[in-house]
Amino acid sequence: MKLDYPRWSALSALSLALLGLGLSSHASAAITAIKAAHMLDVRSGTMMDSAVILIDGERITAAGSKLAIPAGAQVIDLGNKTLLPGLIDMHTHLTGDPQDAGYSVVAKSVPRMTMTGAKNARLTVQAGFTTVRNLGAEAYTDIGLRDAINDGEMPGPRIAASGPAMGITGGHCDDTMHAPEYKSVSLGVADGVDEALKVTRRNIKYGADVIKICATGGVLSFGDDPRTSQYTLEELKAIISDAHRLGRKVAAHAHGGDGIKLAVLAGVDSIEHGSYIDDEGIKLMKEHKTWLVPTLYLGDWLIANAEAIKLPAPLLEKAKVVLPTARQNIARAIKAGVPVAFGTDAAVYPHGLNGREFAVLVKLGMTPLQAIRSATVNASELLGWADRVGSIEAGKFADIIAVDGDPLKDVTTLERVQWVMKGGAVVR
Repeated sequence: MKLDYPRWSALSALSLALLGLGLSSHASAAITAIKAAHMLDVRSGTMMDSAVILIDGERITAAGSKLAIPAGAQVIDLGNKTLLPGLIDMHTHLTGDPQDAGYSVVAKSVPRMTMTGAKNARLTVQAGFTTVRNLGAEAYTDIGLRDAINDGEMPGPRIAASGPAMGITGGHCDDTMHAPEYKSVSLGVADGVDEALKVTRRNIKYGADVIKICATGGVLSFGDDPRTSQYTLEELKAIISDAHRLGRKVAAHAHGGDGIKLAVLAGVDSIEHGSYIDDEGIKLMKEHKTWLVPTLYLGDWLIANAEAIKLPAPLLEKAKVVLPTARQNIARAIKAGVPVAFGTDAAVYPHGLNGREFAVLVKLGMTPLQAIRSATVNASELLGWADRVGSIEAGKFADIIAVDGDPLKDVTTLERVQWVMKGGAVVR
């Protein structure tokens, strides 16, 4: 075929011109501007008016009052709403639901848990929690969930995943639902220093971002006492020092006073629950700058709904003792100045209700700003992601939420998040 050169040149020039216009248009459209009446600076506690946030791709490029909006930018005008950074929940179990606290969990397969996780990841991010730390999941299901979300295959929060929680034989993180003849042992069980090191390294091998250990007994398990310690100091030191050496932080489920103290002395990064924390434990946590992640709202929901979810009687009896006691002791810890990061233990109550934790923290002595900081700047520091999340600042991920009203005056507005953006994409 003979090529008509002049005609080809004209078409090529036109194509290139259109391509250039497309690139130019794309470059302008890549900038997103969010406008709202108010924005909370979680670091200073200042409520800013006439807020503008500029976003390029996944990241914030600028944020402030009355910022100039570039020509051609996509503008999202949220009217009279208040902007805050995406919230962070430092203690979730995405692959579980409340009814799993009873015997029904025995019949739940790993594939089914994974599908439960997909549902709960969506509910969590839509509730305004754009980042979570998932502390304990069967068969590394939370790691698979994390990877699917990161690959864009499904909606959900950013996840720091632990995989199977580590514990002693017969302890809170071991399976106590099956009869002895089934010889069922949870994947994270490790007894003695050598085995503890091996399981720590195995969890990291299969993708754990954080190591979860059970330093005391728990509420929703048979045959153990939340007040008693489980791992020895030597076992705890082995796990924590090896995890730190390999670049992972360690979270310790710990209700009882002795278990809290042993974990803190061993160098743990956070104490989860802290129900029986005493004056010595408070002193140690402050000295070692160990974070406390209380999980408190669950006490209201679990006891009120125990019959509906068929919670076994022995577990309900433990809950009725431990959970009210926890509020008294956590209030003392807050008053004493123990550093607090926000966590819920969602799965003990329905995912998506995470925001109800704020009101309990305020009831126990926090100001609304302190409670909000626990779920933003504090949580990001504990997570080790302060360069990525936790505040609306240039360079951070564009993880942003909007609410009606002023959360500094009524923290329950965070139970009713109206709009959510994660990484520059609107998810609600």
